[in-house]
Amino acid sequence: MPKLARKKKDLNDRKRKLSTEGRWGFLMVSPYLLQFLVFLLFPLVASLYFSFSKYDMLNPPEWIGIENYTTLVQDPVFHKALWNTLYFTLLFVPAQTILALLLAVALNQSLKGLKFFRIAHFIPVICSWTVVLYVADAILNPRFGLANTILLKLGEKPQQWLSDEALIIPVLVAVAVWKGVGYMMIIFLAGLQNVPEDLYEAAEIEGAGIWKKFRHVTVPLISGTTFLVLVLTTITTFQSFEQIYVMTSHLGDVTSAGGPNNASMVLMLYLFQQGFSFLKMGYASAIAWVLFIILFGITMIQLKLQNKWVYYEK
Repeated sequence: MPKLARKKKDLNDRKRKLSTEGRWGFLMVSPYLLQFLVFLLFPLVASLYFSFSKYDMLNPPEWIGIENYTTLVQDPVFHKALWNTLYFTLLFVPAQTILALLLAVALNQSLKGLKFFRIAHFIPVICSWTVVLYVADAILNPRFGLANTILLKLGEKPQQWLSDEALIIPVLVAVAVWKGVGYMMIIFLAGLQNVPEDLYEAAEIEGAGIWKKFRHVTVPLISGTTFLVLVLTTITTFQSFEQIYVMTSHLGDVTSAGGPNNASMVLMLYLFQQGFSFLKMGYASAIAWVLFIILFGITMIQLKLQNKWVYYEK
């Protein structure tokens, strides 16, 4: 066979092989591609269209341009929900991160009963918010709760923990930290167990105490883990809904959730109310896109700032 004809035959064989592999590859990824198209891309595009429409799920959407967004700018409840979400985040993220780190450092030592303490701190993570609500009610109930019983024994006035506008967000943050700290503690524990022991031994030879070893060895070497915890916690906090709905609604009525004078109204709860209680799906979609833009911006800032304090071993 001439050399040119042989090269042409090899090229055709290679094309057929690549074509066959391509078809098999497409067939293998098609379930995931279909899942992406149906459950992510289509709802994403639809919600963007609805955010510029008047849509109540009973009638076809009606295009109204940016009216939903201009209404949001003038909506005092949206302003309150945005502030409450930021306030919740500013309290929750540092509280949970610091407490999870301290617990992880303590439970990374050679202590008696270590497994029990690790499991005890992780149990709230696997409990549903309904179970957590019952535990929280036993502590925070204004009539028979443990917290007010202790206050009365100390000679202090009992508190309306979930009805006081000044207390409700800090109380919700405290319960959320209690439920979620175990999960972040496990992530920190995984990071701590990757810190080489010889670095601690070298620091001890240099005369470093507990604090200096923590400050100059532990903190830099788990900075990547800390960054991951901060990003995950921030995203989770902006999506808070279930806890606030369960703890502040009356008999499961979502329109009553949000506390007195919307003191605990957050963006996800307001979105749910507008979309599924008042059937203002277009307005709810506009809230969702504003929430996405805020969260995307904060995540980009976190990614940009990581170069200034996160240490990656090369």
